[in-house]
Amino acid sequence: MSDPTGAGRLDDILLWAGAVITLSAALGLLWRATRGARRLAQRVEDVVDDWTGVPDRPGVPGRPGVMTRLDKIEHRIAAVEHELHPNSGSSLRDAVDRVDQRTAHLDPP
Repeated sequence: MSDPTGAGRLDDILLWAGAVITLSAALGLLWRATRGARRLAQRVEDVVDDWTGVPDRPGVPGRPGVMTRLDKIEHRIAAVEHELHPNSGSSLRDAVDRVDQRTAHLDPP
């Protein structure tokens, strides 16, 4: 009963083929099961890259991180706010006030 097919060599080949198929199926299931985790890890990596920035690479320009971009935005907003409030006479608001005073003299109410 140790030789079910009557050919010892054939039994060995069938046993090894079954083992390879079973191992391949198990690896395929494992690969498929971990696909969600790999996708999540890639998304987390993308978020981290966006937050911290990416340096220049050959042929690809770098991207600044979130904090650097926020700093630029704050400086631009400060420059706009400077123009919207009266100061020593150099802001846009001062220029509008001067024009308003000049036109008030031309056409009194």
